[in-house]
Order: sequence, then structure tokens, then C-alpha cells
Amino acid sequence: MTDSNETRTRILEAAALVFAQKGYHETRVDDIVTQSGSSKGSVYFHFPSKEKIFLALIETFTDLLEMRLLESIEKEEHGLGQLDSSLQSSLKLFQQYRGMAKIVLVQAVGLGTVFEERRRAINNRFTAIIQARLERGVSDGSIPPLQTEIAARAWVGALNEIVIDWIYSGETDLQETLPALRTFLLRSIGVSEEKIPKTPRSK
Repeated sequence: MTDSNETRTRILEAAALVFAQKGYHETRVDDIVTQSGSSKGSVYFHFPSKEKIFLALIETFTDLLEMRLLESIEKEEHGLGQLDSSLQSSLKLFQQYRGMAKIVLVQAVGLGTVFEERRRAINNRFTAIIQARLERGVSDGSIPPLQTEIAARAWVGALNEIVIDWIYSGETDLQETLPALRTFLLRSIGVSEEKIPKTPRSK
């Protein structure tokens, strides 16, 4: 990693801490400068505005989540296994990066058209991933036929709601929601009780 990339990463890591603590509106670029130990000129070299820093954080976290999902999916042969694996991977990543989850799912709401368009694009990305797994499951017979896009959007919405509630509630272990969430989501696409995993699949 070059010095420039290291500086950019340090700025984003500092911004994640500041935004998570203060929120978007209360955060100043000077706060991020201080937290990162960088100069103001260095921050503005990489990010011309607070908005650009915030959007870069959202994109960085989204890319990481997508990468983790695809890595976990590759380990499973059938669509049902891929769905279950993607659900576990999502919860683990949100648990690991609670501050980033707060930025993406809570603070980005209501900040204006640019942010709403970005949130919609992100939801569409993950809907497409889940929809492809549903179609795989229908094709290989591990789940019954259904309208895959509607089901995928329902899955994304349900996961968002669970994580948002976890962020607001202050509970520490998001993983505790897995058994009930898994059962609900798999039942919603017609998976029979005997096919629903009772324990986390080994990675």
C-alpha cells in the first residue's frame, strides 16, 4: 500500500469513528482531521468535502460486505446453503463493524437525494445477490418456486430492520437473532422445517 493509500485509509477509519459518535450533521471536517492525525490539506486532497468522506465510507463498507457474502456463497453448492451462508456472513460483519452499520443504515437516512440514491443502489446490489441465490435454489430444487425478486427484497428489508433495531437497542450480540431470523426467512420462501439448519454451518 502506498503512503497516499495509507493516508486515505487512516482518514476513513478516523471518519468512521467520528461519524458513529457524533452523527453526520454534528461532525466537522476538523474533527476528522484531528482524529486521523492528518493535516487539513491532506484530508481535502483525498476528499473535497464531508459528503465525499461519508459516501466513501458507505461504499467501502458495502464493498466489504459484498466481498464477504460472495466468499461465503462460494463454499456452498446449493441455493439453500448459499442463502443460509449469506445470512450468517451478513450478521457477522455487522456485528464486527457496528459503527459502520450505524453510518450506512441509520445516519445515511434522510440526508438528501444523493444519499438516498446511494442507499437504493446498495439495496439493489444486495437484492441481486440474494435473488441469484433464490433462483439457484429454485433451479436445484432446494427451495420451491417463487417470485425471486420480491422475496429477495423482503429478505434485504428484514435484515436491515433487525440490524437497525440492534443498533438502537444497544444489545451486544447480534448473532443471537440468527436462529429466529433464519427460521422466519427460510419459512417465508417455503423451506420445510426439516431442511432449516438448527446450528450455524461450519466455515
